[in-house]
Amino acid sequence: MPYGQGDGRRGSSGNEETMGEQDNGGGRIRGGGRRRKEPAKGRGGLNAAAWTAIGLLVAGGGALGAAYVQLNGNIETVDINTQLGDNRPRDIDNGSMDILVLGSDSRSGDNSAYGRDEGVARSDTAMIVHVYEGHKKASVVSVPRDTLITRPECTAADGTTVPAAYRAMFNTAYEVGGPACAVKTVEQMSGIRMDHYIEVDFTGFKKLIDELGGVQVTTTRAIKDKSSHLDLPAGTHTLDGEQALGLVRTRKGVGEGSDLGRIQLQQAFVKALMEQVKRVGVFTSPGKLWGLADAATKAIRPDSELDTVKELADFGAGLADLGADDIHMITLPVVYDRTDPNRVVPVDLKAQQVWTALRQDQPIPASAVEDTATGKADGVVK
Repeated sequence: MPYGQGDGRRGSSGNEETMGEQDNGGGRIRGGGRRRKEPAKGRGGLNAAAWTAIGLLVAGGGALGAAYVQLNGNIETVDINTQLGDNRPRDIDNGSMDILVLGSDSRSGDNSAYGRDEGVARSDTAMIVHVYEGHKKASVVSVPRDTLITRPECTAADGTTVPAAYRAMFNTAYEVGGPACAVKTVEQMSGIRMDHYIEVDFTGFKKLIDELGGVQVTTTRAIKDKSSHLDLPAGTHTLDGEQALGLVRTRKGVGEGSDLGRIQLQQAFVKALMEQVKRVGVFTSPGKLWGLADAATKAIRPDSELDTVKELADFGAGLADLGADDIHMITLPVVYDRTDPNRVVPVDLKAQQVWTALRQDQPIPASAVEDTATGKADGVVK
């Protein structure tokens, strides 16, 4: 059986753990299926503020017609559904929604300041967002980029076939097969069909943070990392876009210097960002509204079902009731690989607990993350 998918390796507690086969009968492992119900409308929230800002521009009509065209022109999408076809988990029509959010580490163009361009891009950050029925609560599962998995065979954007790979790092799926391969890999791991895909790049992220006026965080101890250009003493800071990017990318400056520690910083920053959106009066300032909408549409590359301003605005409105306290964030249960301590592998039974809970639209049990690797950066940023 593939490594990381029921090979009988021991977790950090020393117990023998294996994962059963994915449920192909009553779960989501059937091709096709109906799309989920339209999300409920509401107010507040992280993505909601950006997309609802776009929606307000659209609703302005007449004089904002040119703005609508410009914003639509900002949107670059990727057609995930066509590339993956029908051989995917079935989409359960229960009002929930699953979104794969990737941060790309491409070093091309304006992003070249963050390292040497080797002609490839990887998924530097990966979060699987499950929005529960009613859209009042959500769970987020961060997948470490160094997780060893069995990568499925993929079709690249140019039509070539990328063979399956055993013990491949998770982030190589994006590298070799682009967004569609990343989605296929997540769907194979979880048995959950992704309703949407959203990719954020470095430069766009910085501009969006700057447009918000920065994000306030408190560091409980100093963070200094030359690789991510970050130097923060302990205390409360309002991070600009450059500093915020450094924070979510730093790994050597906190905890064990691993990707797991970085994930904890990313999760803390997302919640701080959501709080910042609440504090910013984006709806009382036309200039702020336009700037945020323009930055948001340039910062992301969504799937082709979100290829217009109106579709993005509707999508954001469906997330509008979510606040920082409504989101439960975890890291995929992993332990350090026994043969390569720089890599991690899923703890199969615990990972299955996570995926089963989300497939059933249930909260993730606390036992799923007990006795797993953490990176020891918890509480560094709050």
